[in-house]
Amino acid sequence: QVQLVESGGGLVHAGGSLRLSCAASGRTFGDYAMAWFRPAPEKTRDFVAAINWNGRNTYYTDPVKGRFTISRDNAKITVYLQMNSLKPEDTAVYYCAARAGGVIVRKDYEYDYWGQGTQVTVSS
Repeated sequence: QVQLVESGGGLVHAGGSLRLSCAASGRTFGDYAMAWFRPAPEKTRDFVAAINWNGRNTYYTDPVKGRFTISRDNAKITVYLQMNSLKPEDTAVYYCAARAGGVIVRKDYEYDYWGQGTQVTVSS
């Protein structure tokens, strides 16, 4: 079992920055790929970014490329999402997810564990 707790959300003006954190506990963090999602229509979740087990591979959805950076610190069992040049359309609850096996995938149903989410609000 892996427990995930997000933090770092808040209210920011367009063009501003936020850094989200996802602290993990439980089984070996280094065995898991980690990702960030945000809600989508029909109660699914849209992929935002992901990082593989050792941090060497990352992947982003097109709307956030060049603005968001995902990273991880396996010693601190934490994954981060640095969000720069924020836009009002980035407003959402951001969820952290973990997937056993360490390989990046983009579908929410492929992830095994989820956090409770942290709210990001970007004002225009």
